[in-house]
Amino acid sequence: MSLPVKLQTVLQRCGGVFRASAANAVGVSNERLRLLVKSGELERVTYGVYALPGDIQDKMYVVQLRRPKAIYSHETALYLHELTDRDPIRYTVTVPRGYNVSGLRADDVDCFMVKPEHHDLGVIQMETAFGHKVRVYSPERTICDCIRSRNQMDIAIVTDAVKRYSKRTDKNLNELMQMAEVFRVVKPLRSYLEVLL
Repeated sequence: MSLPVKLQTVLQRCGGVFRASAANAVGVSNERLRLLVKSGELERVTYGVYALPGDIQDKMYVVQLRRPKAIYSHETALYLHELTDRDPIRYTVTVPRGYNVSGLRADDVDCFMVKPEHHDLGVIQMETAFGHKVRVYSPERTICDCIRSRNQMDIAIVTDAVKRYSKRTDKNLNELMQMAEVFRVVKPLRSYLEVLL
């Protein structure tokens, strides 16, 4: 059994990893996907997500494919924005309050929850090391999230991130202060910045 041409097109368009719904949209049924996995033509990465066998998987992209409401934040966002040197052992995401996080936690993903109206504030798209686009919070939102969660994080990481942010040429202090007001961290943010600026 070989891959249908339609499925090869989906694989190319999706960068080698695709959801079952993308295959269904071009007329490839779930049963056909199951048979392709059984014959070794495809690999089931996780529930509803498939790839070619033997391909190195972009876990960050796969997590977001499965759970599109998850937005990379905190240590993971700091790493993507080059505001820390520490490669995250576990990814960290933020989801709207009330979202079922049991599947994320089962995948070893740390979760933070925010009010639904704050969930999409400061979301941008960035490329992973594999070239896939994922949703992540802006550097300004990330700094505010880290300060807000500073009791749950390594304080050295937070301090280093603020220091690195203050040295960036593309920093946006106006946006940073607006985010700080929304998340009620103006006072602690100012004390960090007074030391650094």
